[in-house]
Amino acid sequence: MSFFYELADQYIDGEWRTGSGSWDIIDFNPYNGEKLAAITIATAREVDLAYRAAERAQRTWATTGPYERRGVLERALGIVEERHEVIVGAITDELGGTRAKGEYEVRAAKEFLRDAMHQALRPRGRLLPSPVDGKENRLHRSPVGVVGVISPFNFPFLVAMKSVAPALALGNAVVVKPHQNAPVVGGGLIAKIFEDAGLPAGLLNVVITDVAEIGDAFIEHPVPKVISFAGTDRVGRHVAATAAGLFKRTILELSGNSALVVLDDADVDYAVDAAVFSRFVYQGQVCMAANRILVDRGVEQEFTEKFTARVAALRTGDPRDPDTQIGPVINAFQAEALTALVDRALDEGATALVRGRTRGNLVEPTVLTGLPEGSALLTQEIFGPVALLRAFDGEEEAVRIVNDSPYGLSGAVHTRGIERGVRFARRVVSGMFHVNDSTVQDDPLVAFGGEKSSGLGRLNGEATVDAFTTQTWTSVQHGRSTFPF
Repeated sequence: MSFFYELADQYIDGEWRTGSGSWDIIDFNPYNGEKLAAITIATAREVDLAYRAAERAQRTWATTGPYERRGVLERALGIVEERHEVIVGAITDELGGTRAKGEYEVRAAKEFLRDAMHQALRPRGRLLPSPVDGKENRLHRSPVGVVGVISPFNFPFLVAMKSVAPALALGNAVVVKPHQNAPVVGGGLIAKIFEDAGLPAGLLNVVITDVAEIGDAFIEHPVPKVISFAGTDRVGRHVAATAAGLFKRTILELSGNSALVVLDDADVDYAVDAAVFSRFVYQGQVCMAANRILVDRGVEQEFTEKFTARVAALRTGDPRDPDTQIGPVINAFQAEALTALVDRALDEGATALVRGRTRGNLVEPTVLTGLPEGSALLTQEIFGPVALLRAFDGEEEAVRIVNDSPYGLSGAVHTRGIERGVRFARRVVSGMFHVNDSTVQDDPLVAFGGEKSSGLGRLNGEATVDAFTTQTWTSVQHGRSTFPF
């Protein structure tokens, strides 16, 4: 995988360069511990260079015709299609993602690239009426200028592309700071795709660094007008507070504590399928994953038996093996934290219906039930293959339990009554909720984001236009106004 070394560098103003920091970020394969690359971190100086390059390049890009911008995105899509296997392999090696996870991420990224191509051509102006005779109101959308993107480790290629592609399509420049555990898939790989697609130098920059080196320089720099961040709510709060003090706009995709609800009339077999996927996709390291699986007592026994049997049969191991369903978690810290979490739940009185082992970074699935009311584990995000199973009596209690969380990102309800499911979903305080499906959903045309501590703002479709453009009002008086003095 020599390309890890080729793409494991800073990408600033169209050039690959070594950071000037005094230490390296080591990029490891989380399954076998293989060293993929060593990257000398960027300092605040490189952050400044990246933002200044973006600022210069954006002025010309904003005046470039929409068909030319679309052409770059179209070529980028073609490159992703050509390098599909390479990208999936990189997701496996750098992130520990299974084949199915890599396929999903690349396929979804292609859809967002396709939508960004259309964004480049959509009209950006409106004429609005006025109560004043002879006045014409013109509302224009313009690019914000430069967007700073901070991407996570779990779906770095997709999540970064969701901001990078439409921001470029709308006439902006971008600086990406990928997660330290995904510097290539979330940074260098994307930069290389757009470089080869002919994107002019400076419009996309990647700085691989750490807050221990640069502090808040990435957010506080005067050039970026919007910060798009995906990560934990703890860090998101700091990003929001820092940016707000500088009057910067933020788009925050934060933590979740999603619930998958099985009502008494659900198709139990189908609900089991959805629950297994919703909890254990990418080892449960997904903000939308179903932390809590809530089951009506009328179907509790049947669901529990089938669900635990399916979970116990999941195969944990080498993510390059096509039969593997559960690969490694991202690092040893996460593996140890998950083991401690299960031990804590058992100490609180929970019962392990399935108890997985931890072998290095491989954390086998666990299913817990019987956690006491008020346990903090019921309301926190669990970023790993641990499912909490809980019974309820009727819809009212189910709605109460779902909403008893500081988060409101995603969720799902299973019922044979479609409108019953819609009514249930409408009572939940959540940015997204799905009827008879998984909790893990994304769609280029539909606003994506959370409520409460799960985030601020939305992406996708028209929400992306709102995120990465600014509106200006120009009025034209065709007659003569009258003034009071």
